[in-house]
Amino acid sequence: MQYITQWRMNLALTWLRKEDMSVAELANRLGYKSEAAFSRAFKRFIGVSPGVARRNAHIANNKDA
Repeated sequence: MQYITQWRMNLALTWLRKEDMSVAELANRLGYKSEAAFSRAFKRFIGVSPGVARRNAHIANNKDA
């Protein structure tokens, strides 16, 4: 089960960085029943909320340009 969670969270992180979809849509696509459940799992695994991860990705992308 840990492998599946790791895979889902890495996929979520990739989508947050590259796709323009809401956290609710992302949670739904990954099989979570609610945005809140996904956000809690994401923060527990990645260490920051999905919103912070997305903002940090945008900051990093702007520095690279």
